[in-house]
Amino acid sequence: MIDKQNRRRKLSDANKISHAALEFCPLTTKNWPDIEKLLGPRGGWGGCWCMWWRLRRAAFQENKGDRNRRALRRIVASKKAVGVLAYLGGKPVGWCAVAKREVYTRLANTRVLKPVDAQPVWSVSCFFVKPEYRRAGLSVALLKAAVDYAIQNGAKIIEGYPQDAHKNIPDAFAWTGLLPTFCQAGFEEVARRSPRRPIMRKDVSA
Repeated sequence: MIDKQNRRRKLSDANKISHAALEFCPLTTKNWPDIEKLLGPRGGWGGCWCMWWRLRRAAFQENKGDRNRRALRRIVASKKAVGVLAYLGGKPVGWCAVAKREVYTRLANTRVLKPVDAQPVWSVSCFFVKPEYRRAGLSVALLKAAVDYAIQNGAKIIEGYPQDAHKNIPDAFAWTGLLPTFCQAGFEEVARRSPRRPIMRKDVSA
């Protein structure tokens, strides 16, 4: 375990990212191949393709893998906001999903993450960072870019659902982000129905 942690630390140290070198672009049909390249054949975590929050559990399980990929591709083709890609040296290195909360069907049906109020909000639902660039500050930059993208599309309130982890957790369980990332990006806690799952908001209406 220690050797694995040391390897990760060395990777992060070797790949410290200059934020000035990063570029961010919305996901469109034009750069669709980049999300496929970044998420790989498994579509991120276990055939998800960023469809976990958009589908009820049974539908998600049935569509795991290529059906989810095609579903996301159709959403992108409809020109609806889906999220932003981070590029370094012209190569995709990170992804942050952000869209109007109502498209994330499953959020409304969870006790812990159900709506705080009736205000229209946009939700940051997921992060994916290329393994060699994790723990290098990319998530904060990605989140800020996602906020800017949401604002450009009319958002007044942006929400997130990070893990408040008291120790290191496996990357596979950190896909909604970690609390410090949201704090550094200017989000504030507005609800907490579970000890380790706050609801964070950034109000940009002023």
